[in-house]
Amino acid sequence: MLGDLRALWPLAGFRRLLGVRLASQSGDGLFQIGLATLFFFSPETASTATGVAAAFAVLLLPFTVVGPWAGVLLDRWRRRQVLVVGNLVRAALALVVAGLVLTVGVGPAVYVLALVCLSVNRFLLAALSTALPRLVDGPLLLTANAVTPTLGTAASGVGAGLGLLVGLLVPAGAPRDAGTLVAAALLMAVASLVAAGWDREALGPDRRADARALATALRTLGRGLGEGVGTLVARRTPAAALGVMAWHRFLYGTVFIASVLIARNLLADPADPDEGLRVFAGVLGATALGFAAAVVLTPVVSPRLGPQRWVVLCLGVAAVSQLLLVPPVRHGTVLAAAAVLGLAAQGTKIAVDTVVQRDTPDAYRGRAFALYDVLYNAAFVLAAALGALALPDDGWSPVLSVVLALAYGAGAAVFRRLPRQVPAHLAGPATGTTTGTTTGTTTGTTTGTTTGEVRA
Repeated sequence: MLGDLRALWPLAGFRRLLGVRLASQSGDGLFQIGLATLFFFSPETASTATGVAAAFAVLLLPFTVVGPWAGVLLDRWRRRQVLVVGNLVRAALALVVAGLVLTVGVGPAVYVLALVCLSVNRFLLAALSTALPRLVDGPLLLTANAVTPTLGTAASGVGAGLGLLVGLLVPAGAPRDAGTLVAAALLMAVASLVAAGWDREALGPDRRADARALATALRTLGRGLGEGVGTLVARRTPAAALGVMAWHRFLYGTVFIASVLIARNLLADPADPDEGLRVFAGVLGATALGFAAAVVLTPVVSPRLGPQRWVVLCLGVAAVSQLLLVPPVRHGTVLAAAAVLGLAAQGTKIAVDTVVQRDTPDAYRGRAFALYDVLYNAAFVLAAALGALALPDDGWSPVLSVVLALAYGAGAAVFRRLPRQVPAHLAGPATGTTTGTTTGTTTGTTTGTTTGEVRA
């Protein structure tokens, strides 16, 4: 990583774009953790299953709805202006949300403004990636494409970590939540200021589509996604992998929402959101340990079993994690279940990524991961709806835990019977096919524009 940066650092345009990305994504991480503590761990909010479900819908809908279409619009808008104005708009929205939190509290206006702010971020991520080839070319472009999303994700994590640290150290209440949002707004303003150093035309596009061309591009994107679905279904294994990913993500989302409620209302005093936040931070830490174990185990076990068998095994492990929550819950039991489910979740995701990359033709791979992005987040939004209906406000439901365990088992049984190879008449070398195991998903659009976000 350091060697790659040394090769890229002499490029002034790259340094500026990296600065915009780091400031913008660290501000986004701080904003999202500020919303999370506001929605889930403030004295006056998110003490019910319905409140938690609504908050998750706000956090995830932009990733579901906006992402696939961002690239088409960026072929019409100046990317430099997107970075300047988009970050200013986000900063202004964050300040308005902070003001509302201090004055009137959390209400519909806060949810709507947060949804708009998170939606704008989808365009910023796409603009950062589409601008990169204007500033870096030749062999260094591949290096830059590997380095910048990784650093951006790290910056987002740093921002989220700072927000979580503030949440743990500062007493819960409107001033803490508003202060976190103001800090996020300052970082977004810095990103806008850095981006303003370019000329208006510096990042392209050279030719901007008019309204008619834009409408045509949007229709083409819709048809392209439809063709992508047809191709994945015909090749069977990628469609099956996306299906099992969506099923697992739906079940995992329900468990995650239950974990928030258990930490907030069962393992901690509901009147003490700070204690609930500390408990939930432990749950996230246990989940992260499970993720790390999956990163170590999957490259070792999956090649021996094959990715499909590894997914079946992971779904079985996920079922066991839910059975741990059937007896009356204790803190240690919840942490153990979180670690086991984290292993299963990340192991499933790595294997699904591998199958989709391996068995999807190169010409359709961007569309496959655009669909992946939509399904990945839409499943979590549907899980929020299920959580609102099925979970008690303390999050613990032995009946639902049994149902989730059976659902994981059913998913494993169905996936085990699905084809493990592409039909012979469609099999053949696919240009650029990835045969290794990957730990992240790069989301793209059908226009060849990548969002530049790598999800762990």
